[in-house]
Parts: sequence; structure tokens; C-alpha cells
Amino acid sequence: MTNHTTSRPDRAHRDMTMILPYTPSDKEDVLSIWRQASAIAHPFLAETTVAQAEAMIRDQLLDMAETWMARRDGRNVGFVALIGDEVGGLFILPSQQGRGLGRALLDKAASVHSALTLSVFAENPKAQGFYQAYGFVETGRQTSDFFGHEEIRMRFERP
Repeated sequence: MTNHTTSRPDRAHRDMTMILPYTPSDKEDVLSIWRQASAIAHPFLAETTVAQAEAMIRDQLLDMAETWMARRDGRNVGFVALIGDEVGGLFILPSQQGRGLGRALLDKAASVHSALTLSVFAENPKAQGFYQAYGFVETGRQTSDFFGHEEIRMRFERP
């Protein structure tokens, strides 16, 4: 059973997933989730680039983003970070992937924004497939200035 509401987190029971707003106390969990999921999704990124990206997330992006946490069994297991209608990141702990958490987080983002955009690495076909299955369509390709890898631009519009 998945609960996409953000009210009454004290009602959570063992198998319920809660989608809750990010608080500063979630920062270390976000970084840990990002490190673990990114290592699997982006093995092609250089260690120095990953360290720079983590510092940027920690020191800048989390403070500007609208971030939602997926909490299961009382612990944070994933997040989606939005800057306007741009999905800046959607990451789920590897042990929790394939359980509907990414979809639940995108559902939350789509409930707040009627259209969403994102960039996904061309070298990450698993994520591309996930976003296409959700309803995102490719709108173009570009090379990331920061990462130096090709990204696919995608867009989703709520029906």
C-alpha cells in the first residue's frame, strides 16, 4: 500500500510509504541516497566529478530545491528534487528500487506541477526507460557542461 499524502505521518505503519517534504535534518540521508544510487546509475562519472556534484548538492542545490522524501519503515529511502518544473534529481536507495517509490515521488511532483522536464544521461538506459514508461517524451539532446556527457532532455505533461 502506498500513501502519496503528506498529512499525518504518525499514521504510518510498517509497509506504508510516506511522501513528505524535505527538512534540513534530511540532508545527510539525501546525500547518502544520492551517493549509493548514483554509483549504480552513473558508473561512467569520474570520482572527482562525483565529489564536485555532491558538494554542489550539499552546499547549494538542496537549499534552492523543492524536495520530497520517500519514507518507508520509518527511514528515508528516496527523494525527488525540483527546481521549478525541472526534476533536478530522482534517486532511490538501490535496495528499494523497483518498489514503486520513484513513481510515487513523480506522482507527487506532477501533483504540484502540471508539466515536468528533466535531463537523463544517454548512458543510463534504465532511467530512460523508467521515465518513458511514466509518460516523459524526449525533446532533445545536449552535452552537459558540468558532467561532459550526453543528456537526453525529456518532458512530461499531466493529462
